[in-house]
Amino acid sequence: MAQIDPQTQIELEAAAFRTLTAHLLKRKDVQNIDIMNLAGFCRNCLSKWYLAAAAERGIEITMDDAREKVYGMSYAEWKAGYQKEASQEQKEAFEKVMADPNLTS
Repeated sequence: MAQIDPQTQIELEAAAFRTLTAHLLKRKDVQNIDIMNLAGFCRNCLSKWYLAAAAERGIEITMDDAREKVYGMSYAEWKAGYQKEASQEQKEAFEKVMADPNLTS
């Protein structure tokens, strides 16, 4: 792998984050519980990571601010317009994921 200077590394990681969040904005049909059940993280996790990164740098933002960055709208708007009731199967899969510390981040 080519050597990448620290600033370029940061820029590449930021670009990857922006691409991921843009992709998730296009895929509003994909429910958080489905992402969580498959990958062990979801949009809310990304929001929490964004909030934590800001706090590490002494930047004060709210969870609502972080969620808006990831969801592209307020969380309440997203839930009202796109979140569906989870099926019993989804809920059971979620419980298994949450019970295994190796499957969540």
